[in-house]
Amino acid sequence: MSLQSDRLDAVAAHPRSPPRRSEEYEDLFDQAPVIFAALSGPTHLLEAANPAFFEAFGGDRGRSDVPIGELIPELAPQGVLDRLDAVYRTGTAYRARAGRLVLGPPGAEREGFFDFTYEPRRDALGQIDGVVVIAVETTASHHAQLLAAEQRLLLEQIASDAPLGEILTGMARAIEELSPELIVSVLLTDPDGTHLLHGTGPSLPAFYNDAIDGIAVGPDVGSCGTAAYLREPVIVTDIATDRRWRDYRELAARADVAACWSTPIMGTDDRLLGTFAMYHRAPKAPADKDVALSGAFARIAALAIERHQALEAGRAAQEREKAVRDDLAFVLEASTAITREPHYGDCLQCLARLTVPALAPLCTVHVLEDGRTRRIAVAAAAPADEELLAAPGMQDEVERAVRRVLASGTTETDQAEGARGGRPAPPGVTDYVSVPLGARGRTFGVLTLLATGPPLDGHAIALAEELARRAASSADNAHQFTDRVRLARDLQAGLLPPELPSIPGADLAASYHPAGEGLDVGGDFYDVFPLPDHRWALMIGDVCGRGALAATTTGMVRHTARAAARLLHDPVAVVAAINDALTEGLVDEDVFVSLVYGELRHTASHLTLDLIRAGHVPPLVLRADGTVEQVTQSGLLLGVAPAFDGGACRVDLFPGDSLVLVTDGITEARSAAGEFFDEHRLAAALHPRRTAFGGAAGLIESVNTAVTAFAGPSTPDDQATLVLTAT
Repeated sequence: MSLQSDRLDAVAAHPRSPPRRSEEYEDLFDQAPVIFAALSGPTHLLEAANPAFFEAFGGDRGRSDVPIGELIPELAPQGVLDRLDAVYRTGTAYRARAGRLVLGPPGAEREGFFDFTYEPRRDALGQIDGVVVIAVETTASHHAQLLAAEQRLLLEQIASDAPLGEILTGMARAIEELSPELIVSVLLTDPDGTHLLHGTGPSLPAFYNDAIDGIAVGPDVGSCGTAAYLREPVIVTDIATDRRWRDYRELAARADVAACWSTPIMGTDDRLLGTFAMYHRAPKAPADKDVALSGAFARIAALAIERHQALEAGRAAQEREKAVRDDLAFVLEASTAITREPHYGDCLQCLARLTVPALAPLCTVHVLEDGRTRRIAVAAAAPADEELLAAPGMQDEVERAVRRVLASGTTETDQAEGARGGRPAPPGVTDYVSVPLGARGRTFGVLTLLATGPPLDGHAIALAEELARRAASSADNAHQFTDRVRLARDLQAGLLPPELPSIPGADLAASYHPAGEGLDVGGDFYDVFPLPDHRWALMIGDVCGRGALAATTTGMVRHTARAAARLLHDPVAVVAAINDALTEGLVDEDVFVSLVYGELRHTASHLTLDLIRAGHVPPLVLRADGTVEQVTQSGLLLGVAPAFDGGACRVDLFPGDSLVLVTDGITEARSAAGEFFDEHRLAAALHPRRTAFGGAAGLIESVNTAVTAFAGPSTPDDQATLVLTAT
């Protein structure tokens, strides 16, 4: 092209005679892809033009020496002649990129885009005698850029999770702007894949969109229903004569559409997602660019639809997951609340309260006692609901349902379908369900839910059954163990402090694990309490035996120590006072107590303890460097002799040092082979490499983990641990 441009410059600058110029023009541009025209004189007579000119602008190829404004009249209103006049008059070339022209006669217009150059042409004397026009049509490139921009915008909307309707409507309008003669519609498959639903059709009449919303997928169902059925494009060039539009011709005529080209929208898994249709006002076959446009935007529509479906599926899954979590939370919270109730009747009354109004507006609970049914609990959302139970015959109807469920052991509802038995609901009740309460192979009660408004659905019934199952277990346990639990709870009240105090310069932690299921009161105990002069007392001990006597003795030891320690400033005297209380107050009982008692005080650099050990497991001191020391000084068990003859042992704890006190439930825990855990394994459990967490709590966790790994989670003796770490 550069060589031709040089020659053109030469022709424009040093023209030949007109015949010679025409020959040169023909030689230069006849086969060139660019548009060329040579215009002569101030009226711009068409002197010469190549075939590309007539293909782009139209006009009679046989006419020459005719003003271009006469040959192509649509140029004048668009300012082309004015620009040619300016070039001819001023001698200044004019260049433009992506200039827009509408070409063709009325009714057959087309839009085109061109890069123009208007060069003045001079004669032998240097006078301007015409204008040379060189142009390159960029319509396809322009449309491709617009198409790419629209596709990019749509992809950005898809990526940003814009609403599907907004994406599809934007896509339709973009296509209609690129090709104004087209009307775009998108239909979406329903969940069953048997019908097509309205997606978008912004330029179609509302009555038309309403009429095709829900059309069947099948042969001879217009262009879209057939394309969806065949899963391949369907081109209908004339709706009025095509048999596939037999049932929709009048509708199409009312909507003023005469041709329809439909492409199925397919997902990545070859699943039908919908159809993409292009309508035309006149009978017409699609051009290649229309087919390419349809395919490109059908793929984008598939991306948008699949993204939308994935989001909707994700939301639905989240909603289902939330519903499951909510149900689980309801059941767990309700079960926890019921389990907390210590008495049989309280459990069942709590069950009734929790079901209203969450599951139903009215609830009753009946139990079987001595061969007779008794209503033990009632809950109602409103007084009017509770008054319904007093209606004539209502109570009898409910009790008859209760007796049937007690006999069958299965859920009964008035819903006839399903595996459950179906019975008519009592008068005034729209629905009911009676759920058995059973445990250990027997049905001992019935939970009945009654609806006075919308009927109970399967979801509510399933929750009622699950809650009843859990509540029945809790109620049965409460019924069996209420007396023992009450006794253990009452006696245990004085066994342990409610919480450990905060000691400046020290970190405290303790743990207590009862033997077995914890239904019997044990004798292990610990305590920490303040003393005058910024001192602190701590102790850990074990009363021989279990049950009420052990709990009573434990309480006496703790209270004696607290009282004596505030009056006596000698830890040995405090332990002696405890021994006196044991030997003088319980002379008829063989009650012995092992004990470690100590009094803590602060120095400028560390903590100091005066410890007395009376027949108890030796305390261990874990130094900051990881070494373990055993406090071996000992005295007799308390309660054995009238006088206590033990002495105190001083222990200094520097920052990072820990005092570890345990009961014999720790050291005498047995493995499956019958071995004791003993003091050596206890010392090993304190090794820094086995301690996952720091401080006193970390040491306790390490000890408990080691004991459980050695002896299992359940042991025949109580286990207590108290740890003090200097900070």
